[in-house]
Amino acid sequence: MPAKKQFNGSADEVEAAFYDAISRADLDVFMDLWADDEEIVCIHPGSNRQVGHAAIRASWEAIFERGNVHIQATQLHATHNLLTAVHSVIEQIHRPNETLPDVHILATNVYLKTPQGWRIAMHHASVAAGKAPLDLFKASVLH
Repeated sequence: MPAKKQFNGSADEVEAAFYDAISRADLDVFMDLWADDEEIVCIHPGSNRQVGHAAIRASWEAIFERGNVHIQATQLHATHNLLTAVHSVIEQIHRPNETLPDVHILATNVYLKTPQGWRIAMHHASVAAGKAPLDLFKASVLH
């Protein structure tokens, strides 16, 4: 495995870098954000579980061969402690030059605090039925 570039950001910053690398189809930067552990896991919507660097890299390489993917992670719900962070987000996906039905992806990103800084340990994404739920943190609710 090639040496990883140093990235010492918070879990939130790693998540931003994760989605930025996806939008640029930058597989090297994308893989640098993952933990060194071979037990890392990635599950794409409607797909099998990918375990380890080689499997995850191959799966994203196949995705990036079709071009950039712009994913906007919204409605973050996060839990943190000293060594882990779990982010639940709704992903809004846009592929330039493709028209897809209105779908939203529910994703869970798990981060570990490592000696190299925060790194991704798991990304699990699945298609959710129906329209994306309202962002209750932005919507004004009358009681």
